[in-house]
Amino acid sequence: MPWISIFAEYFICWWITLFMVLPFGLRTQAEDNNVVNGTVQSAPTRFRPWRVFLTTTVVAAIIYAVWYYATAVVGLNALSLPRIVPEFR
Repeated sequence: MPWISIFAEYFICWWITLFMVLPFGLRTQAEDNNVVNGTVQSAPTRFRPWRVFLTTTVVAAIIYAVWYYATAVVGLNALSLPRIVPEFR
């Protein structure tokens, strides 16, 4: 598989994982009773971007490795999945 394809697939996996990881460990200003004027209560108290990016990178790498193993090594694809839609004749 070409490197550009691997990078593109990993980037898509990383981007989707980012939105799954983003709310983990988030404390809002309302939870800390420290709402800054001009912000919404649901704004984070302390946003740690490097922690979020590192967690996202590790989780996305694990997900991508499992996906790559299943498709490239084992050979699973959409045609090998069981058919769940009935056939009409």
